[in-house]
Amino acid sequence: MLEKLQQSAPRSRRNLHVALATCESEILEAQKLRFRVFADEMGARLPTHTPGVDRDIYDPFCEHLVVRDEDAGRIVGTYRILPPFASRLVGNYYTETEFDLTRLQHLRSRMVEIGRSCIDADYRSGAVVALLWAGLARYMQDNGYDYLIGCASVSMADGGHGAASLYNRLKDSHAAPLEYRVFPRSPLPLDRLRGDLPAEAPPLIKGYLRAGAWICGEPAWDPDFNTADLPILLSMDKVDGRYARHFMGRKD
Repeated sequence: MLEKLQQSAPRSRRNLHVALATCESEILEAQKLRFRVFADEMGARLPTHTPGVDRDIYDPFCEHLVVRDEDAGRIVGTYRILPPFASRLVGNYYTETEFDLTRLQHLRSRMVEIGRSCIDADYRSGAVVALLWAGLARYMQDNGYDYLIGCASVSMADGGHGAASLYNRLKDSHAAPLEYRVFPRSPLPLDRLRGDLPAEAPPLIKGYLRAGAWICGEPAWDPDFNTADLPILLSMDKVDGRYARHFMGRKD
């Protein structure tokens, strides 16, 4: 599967490749990248016992998708992947710490969780994002999984007004069917926030929605990251045709 996942970044001068991490040193490098982005840049309070490393109880059960600059010899992008059998081993999905997923129970055997997505500040271009998406798509295809779930974060640097406004703008056009709705354990207090401000979706959320993802409910507040998290569900059968052709090689 590793050989199938590796590919060069299109139209990039850098020698970038995507693959699943195959050793502890690669995983550690990805965790250090996560710390730099989440703690140093975003100011998140991360539960870590090793300085400069973002690691929690889910990491040993996850696969770690990484984009490497082969010429520079460094990991520049990463996603954490928790497949269904591993979620049973650890006890739940990370998303379940923020949302009640009762209505998604029937999907669990086919549902992969993704999270901890980040890209090195010097590499935030379309090439790295494209490789991460291509790697995820190939992972889903190779393993026969049907659904991606995760928390898509919106900054609350303004107190949450922008996040509330963004949710209000997207909730009708991208809402999941009622049978797929989930419920935040610590809801963002929408009734106490402005909901009418101009709100631009972060690039990651734009990508999910363009691919055909649903927003499965109201946002949760994550105090450690100081973000509002939207519950995202993407059915691989419903991936927008442009994304399917570009990232998955589908001909339909």
